[in-house]
Amino acid sequence: LLLHLVFLLARERPGLGVDVISLNGKWQLMNSNSSVSLSAEVPGCVHTALQRQGFISDPYYRFNDLAYRWISLDSWTYTTLFSVPTHVRGKGKAVLVFEGVDTVSTISLNGVTIGKTDNMFRRYDFEVTGLLKDEENVLQVWIMSAVTYASQRSHAHTEYRVPPDCPPPVQKGECHVNFIRKAQSSFSWDWGPSFPTLGIWKGVRLEVFNSSRVLSYTTSPKYDSEHSSWNVEVELFFDVFVASKGLVHLSIPLLQSEAEFQLSLTPGQSKKSFVLQLNQSVSLWWPFGHGEQFLYYLTIDVNLEGGETFNVAFRTVELVQEPIPSSPGLSFYFRINGKPIFLKGSNWIPVHAFQDQVTTDMITILLRSAQKANMNTLRVWGGGVYEQDIFYSLCDMYGIMIWQDFMFACALYPTEKDFIQTVREEVTQQVRRLKSHPSVVIWSGNNENEAAIATDWFNISVAARPLYVKDYVNLYVENIRDIVLQEDSTRPFLVSSPTNGVESEKEGWVAKDPYDPHYGDTHYYSYYKDCWDWTAFPRTRFASEYGFQSWPSLSTLSKVSVSSDWDFSSNFSAHRQHHEDGNQQMLKQAELHYILPNSTDPVQKYRDTIYITQVMQAQCVKIQTEFYRCSRSDIVEGKGHTMGTLYWQLNDIWQGPSWSSVEFGGKWKMLHYWATDFYAPILSAGVEDKGDLLIYGVSDSHSEKHNVKVKLHSWSSFNAVCSLESNVTKIKAGGSTLVFQHSISGLLMQCGNCTRRSCIVAFHLSSPEGQLISPHNHIFLSSPRYAEGLQKPNITVGTIHSHTHHLQTHPPTLDNSLIYYIPKMWHVRGAVSLIATD
Repeated sequence: LLLHLVFLLARERPGLGVDVISLNGKWQLMNSNSSVSLSAEVPGCVHTALQRQGFISDPYYRFNDLAYRWISLDSWTYTTLFSVPTHVRGKGKAVLVFEGVDTVSTISLNGVTIGKTDNMFRRYDFEVTGLLKDEENVLQVWIMSAVTYASQRSHAHTEYRVPPDCPPPVQKGECHVNFIRKAQSSFSWDWGPSFPTLGIWKGVRLEVFNSSRVLSYTTSPKYDSEHSSWNVEVELFFDVFVASKGLVHLSIPLLQSEAEFQLSLTPGQSKKSFVLQLNQSVSLWWPFGHGEQFLYYLTIDVNLEGGETFNVAFRTVELVQEPIPSSPGLSFYFRINGKPIFLKGSNWIPVHAFQDQVTTDMITILLRSAQKANMNTLRVWGGGVYEQDIFYSLCDMYGIMIWQDFMFACALYPTEKDFIQTVREEVTQQVRRLKSHPSVVIWSGNNENEAAIATDWFNISVAARPLYVKDYVNLYVENIRDIVLQEDSTRPFLVSSPTNGVESEKEGWVAKDPYDPHYGDTHYYSYYKDCWDWTAFPRTRFASEYGFQSWPSLSTLSKVSVSSDWDFSSNFSAHRQHHEDGNQQMLKQAELHYILPNSTDPVQKYRDTIYITQVMQAQCVKIQTEFYRCSRSDIVEGKGHTMGTLYWQLNDIWQGPSWSSVEFGGKWKMLHYWATDFYAPILSAGVEDKGDLLIYGVSDSHSEKHNVKVKLHSWSSFNAVCSLESNVTKIKAGGSTLVFQHSISGLLMQCGNCTRRSCIVAFHLSSPEGQLISPHNHIFLSSPRYAEGLQKPNITVGTIHSHTHHLQTHPPTLDNSLIYYIPKMWHVRGAVSLIATD
């Protein structure tokens, strides 16, 4: 965190010759007819200000997302007064800097309009030289309703429709979000509410200078394979008022490398590039689980003014798409520092509907949760926001690789000149902001928009299709891709996800089937098929989205609901579910293998139903993820060589049903506990195939000698009915190996006292010395709903006070129809443990 604070200070200080006056803090806020007036914090948004001043209650509470719709349909004005010291006013150039305005605004200083904004993902600089007064200055930001603006832009686009017009009714959202450069999920999504926010969501400051200011810095470590050495390219972006000359000094003290360069600046905006050659070998940055995350201090000193300090890391990244023996199509995997890496992780959505309420603690808890589940990758999904600097700095420190989408999702987009222009500036700024982070390993142009055209989501006629393909290529290839390739040569770029990669490019950027498992990455969802049937999953090269819904726990829901809501058939349960038939899909999937809750106590039945959705979700995602990990070395019927799994989704934006493994507020669902096992560096995973039990050993990195220990347990006892042990074999380094195969009928016969319904198979990998080297795992031989001999468990939960050694136990009321799992025993020092008794 200290490193990050140094980084932030450097970013916000444009040079010692520049006076910076922060305009953050208390502003005045008023709606369009002046009926609502209050003080408001900047950075912030209207909803947060209204809540803090007591005008509204928690927007997440019950049905308030509908009750407070009026806020987003109104226009609002922020006003602040500020003064400027005399010595500052006398300088040559003054610029007002808005790091982020949400979204469409007109800005005036002392009654003079100085500029407009139309993109929440951009920084805006407005020159105000000559407009500053000796005493009080009045700065106003009028923000138009995003809903109204999007509607107006859509209706003005009369030549042809740009779908979709509106979200599905179940989402209770607003229309035409694709016409505004704003978080696309803010108008609603199938896991979140509709809160089309308005506000000044990032900082505001005045910069005054005589000669020049630094707009931004970027660093790009590059490996010279010919000479087996590293260098660092540093780019400085200047805003120059008066021509000047000077020096730039670069140094990395730990590597005993430094250099000095002449600098010549002419009026206007310009970019200067310098290359620092390194004098010695470096320690590489590795993804979590594959090595350390070395970060070096790089100092950039312009004109000997003290210097700015940045973190710089050394790593290479390649996206390998090449022929595979015995398989049509191409591979799709990432090579980091020359080593093929299996990407394990999830998808990241906005942490909160109101971005000003996202704290460093919230981000840290989620990223630590990801790392604790053995994840090495998160995909920042394209319907949200480009995350704040602290997110990427922490990922650098934690070794979490980032698949970075640009913010376009599940829609077609207009290509008018002003829209393209604001997108170009957005992309340029974001690439320059993020490219210095080693954690960012790939750029991706959009989420699912290639698939939307290819599989005709929007009922476009055959005759009209070329027009939409042309717009698609214009936006993502001729503009976004073109800018990214100019700005960043150190990491790959994909036009979409899912995509066939280079094959999509050959087919004119929109492939006939972007879900083809022989190429690229795939998104796969199937809610009514039995998720235990692993043969139904696509044996894809890379699974970048897949998942199942569950409900968050009652402790999370109770913060935004009342007891009358605690029923699966309540209005609240229907209102919170934004995915069509989502509640029924969960129950239907669960019912395939579990007896659904049948308590006569409605609240207990609600708790049990929440619980069984989490059991279902955890088991479904576990089976699918293990299938993909076991497929990394296999080619079956031309398919396989899977090299990445990013399940949908890591986190929640509010308290409601979703695909997440971590609830809003940071509580882990059962899925996340299970992810710590199915994402373990060394995994044993079992499947039933044509009557045989197959157990695979999977290793992320090292070759391991091991044997497999298999135990059959009856449902009525913790003692094994029988045990088997394989011979010592070797797991392939960075691959999967079949390590055990036995007919299930033979296994049951060998045990004697077991049937498919009365026993469960447990297994793990052990070293030749008998040490556990993989998590314990299991496979059901029949659905637990048909289990024979299952008894009601006697489980007590208590708090252990480490100093007093006092234990209070509370026997829970359990529904006989449910199977309660305690996946593992753990202790938190001085806090809580779970005690299970037979």
